[in-house]
Amino acid sequence: MVNAPSITQGLWDLMNDNITEHQRTINILERFNIYQEVLLSIIYRLTPIKYYLEPVYWYINTVFGLHGMLVSALFVTSWILSGSWLSGMLAALFYIFNKADTTRVSFVIPLRESFSLPFLWLQLCAVTMYLRSNISPKMEKACLWVISFSTFAFCVCWQFNQFVILLQAFALFGVWTLDMAPPYKIKMMYGVHVLSLLAVCCLQFFNKMILASLVMSFIPAAFIVVSITNNKYGSIVWRCMKLLLQIVSTFVIMALINYIIKFVIRQEADEHIYKFLLAKFGISKTLDFDVNLYLCNGAFEFLTFDTFERLSATFLFPLYVIVELGLLGLLAVAVCQNWSKERTEDKKEENTLGHILSDRPELAYHAIQSVFFGLIGLMTLRMKYLWTPHMCILASFVLGDEGLWTNVLERIKVRSSAVIQTLRHSTTAITIGILLFTSMSNVYNELADLKEFYDPDTVELMQWINGNTAPREAFTGSMQLLAGVKLSTGRPLLNHPHYEDKVLRQRTKELYQIYGRKSPKEVYNILKKYDATYVILEDSICLAPSNGCRTPDHIDIVNGQVPDNGIAQVGLVRSTNPRFCDDIRYNKSQYSKYFKPVFMNKTFRIYKLLH
Repeated sequence: MVNAPSITQGLWDLMNDNITEHQRTINILERFNIYQEVLLSIIYRLTPIKYYLEPVYWYINTVFGLHGMLVSALFVTSWILSGSWLSGMLAALFYIFNKADTTRVSFVIPLRESFSLPFLWLQLCAVTMYLRSNISPKMEKACLWVISFSTFAFCVCWQFNQFVILLQAFALFGVWTLDMAPPYKIKMMYGVHVLSLLAVCCLQFFNKMILASLVMSFIPAAFIVVSITNNKYGSIVWRCMKLLLQIVSTFVIMALINYIIKFVIRQEADEHIYKFLLAKFGISKTLDFDVNLYLCNGAFEFLTFDTFERLSATFLFPLYVIVELGLLGLLAVAVCQNWSKERTEDKKEENTLGHILSDRPELAYHAIQSVFFGLIGLMTLRMKYLWTPHMCILASFVLGDEGLWTNVLERIKVRSSAVIQTLRHSTTAITIGILLFTSMSNVYNELADLKEFYDPDTVELMQWINGNTAPREAFTGSMQLLAGVKLSTGRPLLNHPHYEDKVLRQRTKELYQIYGRKSPKEVYNILKKYDATYVILEDSICLAPSNGCRTPDHIDIVNGQVPDNGIAQVGLVRSTNPRFCDDIRYNKSQYSKYFKPVFMNKTFRIYKLLH
């Protein structure tokens, strides 16, 4: 977009791209979540910024600026919950001092989540204010506008938006069915969810994955069930039975709606996600190539124990656990009190611990939301970046919360406002001091540890491609490497890491036969089928120790062969064929008539296909 002759031409090229997937003309605006880059490029072209910054620095500074907004949102959210700006300061410090587990932006800047997560926390900040029971209609309307903007911005920036919004829909369903928040506010939030996702669907030229997402089926199911079972009278036992019925009915109707939508629009692009989930939890065993790629990807592993060790070193995790368990306990008490008897005006004024949440729906929401963030974080390492910032909010707010201090001190007959204010602020300030004392040395060490990019083999590879190949010659290789080839050389690719397209997944599985035990002729025919000019092989992949999770192991399993580790599974046989990526290096006659070695260093080898 920055280098295009005009903005219009740049947009046209994006919508008619035949370089990213050679032999296929794709609409990048439909397939990828790149509207943020499009917007940044237009701003860059139309403003004086281009005279002061290189495009890459404009990009990087924008991402870091958004994460400044993220930290500010955590600060304000904790301040809203506690009524103390010191709690907000503590939340921000918790986030910064635990940045190894709260963000990936410091070492992977262009991730989709680097753009989207700041808007998620801005949305949660506005939701916190919106759910409060004592805000004015004007403030309520202002919050709804912020929620609408931030929800849309979050959704348009990340392909995983539907799963995060589904978690929020679950939490809102919880506070709705437990009668902890006004129903009209929950309905408005659901409306924002649906409209935001539909807007993104339209911007992505009616992306079917959004229409067939579970959240687009869950929300109407929740409306149907709660509308039918809206009777709020009955004993606690009856209300608990009704709650269980609501949950089961909602999920059954959601599944039915989702099946109908997928059948009507013929959506199958996300089937690998459900296969992965079934395999991850041991519900089914599979030899599927796509599923095994996800299972062996470290980002999709279960959360590791060392994460909790690091978070405990700054006191974040222990404090969070105490707060979250306390909130869930108070939530249970509040629900039982609300369900056991009708509340009169006198009862509303009783200062019981249970009613700390009864009159503060925003706290009830955060208690439930944290459960869902915690579950997804525990199940998928990559998603811990939803959970850990929420830990920062809950762990910090409790120390400065006036309502909690008032209720606790009243148990020991202390009602002095001066004492309450002194204790809540001094406790938070002391915690900030301890945190600074224990963590600042690590910050200074990081600042002193200046690092420089050093990967001469990759630099040599890209320079050779730029200097020795034609602009329209197509490359294949590993998905991760080809992303760098596209960025650094602009050459056409046969495959790439964006794995949400069914056709691309099938193509990748075929092209990865370069790491399998296939004959030179078979591999050559596959590569010519997709009009490849060059193939890049990596010894780090080809010669990696066989552990069942390397790329050659996945290909062996797809081909019905026992991997090199010798662990046989049902239906697999042993192969005597040599591995293509290794055997080709010796330039035997059966290879030399199909492939010509043109580049080699310690890490990479490039072969040109002969006609």
